[in-house]
This record gives sequence, C-alpha cells and structure tokens, in this order.
Amino acid sequence: MKTVMKNPNGLLVIASLTILLSANALAGDVRIIANPSVNAEAISASEIKSVFLQERNSLHDGTHVEPVLSKGGPTHEAFLRDYLGRNDDALQNYYRSLVFTGKGSMPKALHSDAEVVAYVAKTRGAIGYVSATAVVDGVKTLAVYQSENDGARKLISRVEPVYPGILQSNHIGGTVRLKVTIASNGRVEGVELLGGNPILGEAAIAAVQK
Repeated sequence: MKTVMKNPNGLLVIASLTILLSANALAGDVRIIANPSVNAEAISASEIKSVFLQERNSLHDGTHVEPVLSKGGPTHEAFLRDYLGRNDDALQNYYRSLVFTGKGSMPKALHSDAEVVAYVAKTRGAIGYVSATAVVDGVKTLAVYQSENDGARKLISRVEPVYPGILQSNHIGGTVRLKVTIASNGRVEGVELLGGNPILGEAAIAAVQK
C-alpha cells in the first residue's frame, strides 16, 4: 500500500490487491494456518522459514509452535519454493541431518489439506500450510509479511475477499488495483477500481469496505 496524498479531510491511498485462484497453486497460492492457541495474527516470512527448518520453536511473541508438513503436491512445492527456498529432496536430507546429529526430528507430514487442517485444529501450537482455497474450519489464518520490521505495525483487522463463484469454478485469478480514501479516524470513505478484472474488483471492494 502506498500513500500518495494527505489532506485534512482524509487520506488517499493507492492499494494493489491480489486475488489468486489456481487449481494447482503454481502462483504460490499458499495459506499459512495455525491452531487457535497461537496468539499471533501475523507471521514474517523469515519466521516461517526458521520454524519449518527447526531453527526456532516459538514465534516473536513467545508462542510455542509445531510445524506440520504436507507430503507432496503443488501447494507443498509452492510452499518450499516461496518460503524455504529448497525442494523436497533437499528438505528431507536436511531433516535427516538434524535427526542424525540430535538437533531436531522429522516433523509430522500429512497427505492432504483436509488432514493438515484437522491436525492443526486439534493440536495446540501447530502451524501448517494449505491451498488458499482449502476449507479451514477450526483453525486461524495468519497474515504473512516480508520482514520483522513490518511486523511491528499493529494488525487492526483482517478481512479476506470472498472469491466470486463463477471465477473460482473456472480457476480464474488476477490482480486488481484500488484507490482507497480513508478518513482521519480510519474509516473507509470511498473505494474505486483503477484496474483489473471487474468481478474480482467487486470482491476486493467489498472486503475493503467491511
């Protein structure tokens, strides 16, 4: 989000919102989920890497976490590429080296999004990843930011767009660009679609106005 003008009546911001829908998650469409016992509402990309590489077992707020893997598939591959920077063979070799040296253990690995969600929902401190289109009842979705400094900003609320059914059924995604006018009290005064798929734009605007 980039601020371009400020005046007494409000704050005009230009926001680029991305809504990605993909049957095979090739766009890195991964959702980070956690057990409700996890206090954090957001997690940095570096924390994700450190947790899943067993370099740390708690988040920045001190919450103990247990990483849970998927056994394979497009979402798993996207997660490894986007967050760990290695393929599955390299990751498995890494875990084996931790076990061999007594510095770590093989994390639990499950076969499907549904299994990951079910395990995370019942296991205190569990954190995992699923496709962005997976049903995530009983768990919380963590917002992901790029750096620890970004995490210092307080997350006031999180609202995810509802994917339009007609686009979801056809696995169509895209990026929309919005102009959002925010009053000095934080209230959204206006939202205008500047570019992108109009149907996705409607979903993004509805989310911003909540």
